[in-house]
Amino acid sequence: MRPTRPVGPSIPNDVTGQELDKAIRGDLRTLSVEAAEIVSRHLVMTARLLDDRPDLAWEHAKAAVSRGGRLAVVREAAGVAAYTAGEYADALAQFRAARRISGSDSYWPLMADCERGLGRPERAITMAGAPEVDRLDRDGRVEMRIVASGARRDLGQLDAAVVTLQCPELSATSTESWSARLKFAYADALLAAGREDEARDWFAKAGEADTRDETDAAERLADLDGIVWEDTLEGDDDESDANEDDDEDEDDFDDDAAVGTRSAAPPVVFASADLDDDEDEDNQGEFAPPLLDSESDDADEDVDDEVESDMSDDDDDDDVSDDDDDESDQVSTEDLALAGDDPTGGDTVGDTSPAQDVPDSSSD
Repeated sequence: MRPTRPVGPSIPNDVTGQELDKAIRGDLRTLSVEAAEIVSRHLVMTARLLDDRPDLAWEHAKAAVSRGGRLAVVREAAGVAAYTAGEYADALAQFRAARRISGSDSYWPLMADCERGLGRPERAITMAGAPEVDRLDRDGRVEMRIVASGARRDLGQLDAAVVTLQCPELSATSTESWSARLKFAYADALLAAGREDEARDWFAKAGEADTRDETDAAERLADLDGIVWEDTLEGDDDESDANEDDDEDEDDFDDDAAVGTRSAAPPVVFASADLDDDEDEDNQGEFAPPLLDSESDDADEDVDDEVESDMSDDDDDDDVSDDDDDESDQVSTEDLALAGDDPTGGDTVGDTSPAQDVPDSSSD
């Protein structure tokens, strides 16, 4: 008798699974018809809840993995959901499984950031100098620099964190998907290193490049300038309520009028979100081409064992050995895994060999 599968969170009746991108639906065709429908609906809910309810999105992702765990696109979605929910150990296990299935290194920066989340910045730095980085595209290499800079800061290597982000992309005139986050990370690293004037300039540049409100560069810049943000809307509401009370008192002076209160804020409404949206390029890897619907329903029986194995992956996976920790215990600016190139250079990420000198702060 086949064991009962986890049901997972409830799904609204209006979610059909057809909201997914065609490429993802093509991947799901390798599952049985019933499993493909259930997995697709859970993936839609994962995307919808990712920003507002990452914990619930992770529950939907786990339900999708229970039926479609041998597909890289399902593992990738689960990894993103766990990462967003702060479940870094689970996220790392899911990204490792997706990488084994697809053979893609696009998950490498996220895996390194999971190591940071687990309190192992040395492993993240070791991964930043691994051969997998050379196989990343331009976007992936920029993401790897941001992660490596954060790992340097975790270790208290503030100047090294600044140098790690110095690359041609930092001064690129075009606005790319990573432009705002790269400039923001550089400004934040400068501020942590005590270079406030330079940090202010780069927060301003990050704000100009941030057309999709990915960062809080404007708020950080205002803080540096001493600007205090006030909620004028709330004050206007209070004044309006006061005026209304005054009017009531004038109309019926002798009545004991009750003091009115403002209604509570409306509940959050989860807007529908399709997985074909391109906003999540940082977290989404390359999808495999659609496969033929050739596998039988019986193949699903192997999923449970695989899920239990991957969900309980040991932290000491072969991707990064404990020996790497020992080699990374003593790190210095001169031993950077990612070199800082001249920000005024070319259009591609520079050599990733160790940097030799930390640029003089006056040059920025």
